[in-house]
Amino acid sequence: MKRHLSWVLGLVGLALAASSRPSTVISFASQSFTGNLRSGPYVFVGSLQKPVEAQVSTLHIAALKAALSAPAGVPMPEAQGRRHALFTGHVVVTRSHLTALGPSLIYSERTGLGILAGPATMVYRPVGPKATPVHVEANQMSFDVTTSISVSSGNVRLQNGLESASSSRLLFDQHRQLAILSGKAVQLKRLPRVPGHATLTLRGTEERVLTGKKLVLVQGHVQLVDGQTTTTGTVLYYDDHTHTAIVEGSPAVSYNAASQTTIRGGTLEVRTDLNRVQQLAGTFPIPTKQFLGQ
Repeated sequence: MKRHLSWVLGLVGLALAASSRPSTVISFASQSFTGNLRSGPYVFVGSLQKPVEAQVSTLHIAALKAALSAPAGVPMPEAQGRRHALFTGHVVVTRSHLTALGPSLIYSERTGLGILAGPATMVYRPVGPKATPVHVEANQMSFDVTTSISVSSGNVRLQNGLESASSSRLLFDQHRQLAILSGKAVQLKRLPRVPGHATLTLRGTEERVLTGKKLVLVQGHVQLVDGQTTTTGTVLYYDDHTHTAIVEGSPAVSYNAASQTTIRGGTLEVRTDLNRVQQLAGTFPIPTKQFLGQ
């Protein structure tokens, strides 16, 4: 009896989990289209004043034209969950406080991914009196309708207030306001708040930026350039509010070209507002947990 009850509860759990997952089935606002009802494709045509509109989970898509198709040999009435939709002409993607623009987008119900062709632009506008928008440009962007994640690839440029970054790939979780930049040459620059101060440059193989909290975690052959001072290591944590960078290495090395002095240590603290570098005794508890993705 206990074994039977466990089996039933297991099935109920799986059913509840499946029902809680966001649907990947797309729906169109208008039922006016052309095309063969059985074989498709269904073609929707709009205008700038009244574009074609579609919704899938929390993702809204608008465009001048859309074509909904089924896999080869599958009738349209039986293809729900396996169809794909091609949107062309002034494509606008919105999800909560995020808006993206591009020339075309293809969406797959099977994968739940919408691929926005480039040149593509995206703006995330967080709520709050001091919140700064996140601007992204890339060759391509993809949107997962089952999560709050988008992935930009190819010549990625990110702008967030005084901070700008470049990479070949960017994963952005809008729910957590977490940007993960990766690629061969990842670089972030922070312009000075005070005229005459130096522009900070952070380099590494991966940079994680909490855009709302203004915190940065850089990993893999990291480098921090602050005017005449260059500090290198394996991990770099930067808090823009306190103007403090923590660099760890084996050892971490900081060199000042003006004074020709070098400081080495397992953990170095760089105060960018004071032009000061010092070795810390022991290790610094870098809060890496908050930078973890889903």
